[in-house]
Amino acid sequence: MSIENLKKSLPEYAKDQKLNLGTLTRTTELNEQQLWGSMLAAAAATRNEKVIAEIAEEAKEHLSDEAVEAAYGAATVMAMNNVAYRAKGWLGDDYAQVKFGLRMNIISKPGVEKADFELWNTVVSAINGCEHCLGAHAKTLTEEGLTKEQIWEAIKVGAVVQAVAQTVHIEAAR
Repeated sequence: MSIENLKKSLPEYAKDQKLNLGTLTRTTELNEQQLWGSMLAAAAATRNEKVIAEIAEEAKEHLSDEAVEAAYGAATVMAMNNVAYRAKGWLGDDYAQVKFGLRMNIISKPGVEKADFELWNTVVSAINGCEHCLGAHAKTLTEEGLTKEQIWEAIKVGAVVQAVAQTVHIEAAR
């Protein structure tokens, strides 16, 4: 199992992440697609090749091909949007009405349920640190019927996957 490979690769100083990773993969807050799509989108957002490969291997056992593509799509479209929306915010009111002008068709046709795709966008936005996108997607999720606990569980997935990726990166540099 690839999550097991990641857990085994973590050194003692990252024992908390090993435990967190094990706990989150047994969540009862998220359904299987929500959990594994969150894991895969988070892995892609970390940009860590080993983490992406290990999580993708196991995620493919839990997700349809369409869901795998949608999780990667969430990571890529939010990579773009998180930069652009943060920049518009930093530039201030003078840029509020400037046409966005970037394609993001996958948001309207992701190939999976809207709530699941929005959840994955939320996870990636949390990793990328975009307050605007994080808030907008969390609001949509609430409107779609997800609870705060479900949203927070997905954000925790992103946080732990990011911490695992950082640990893997540290160990590769040591």
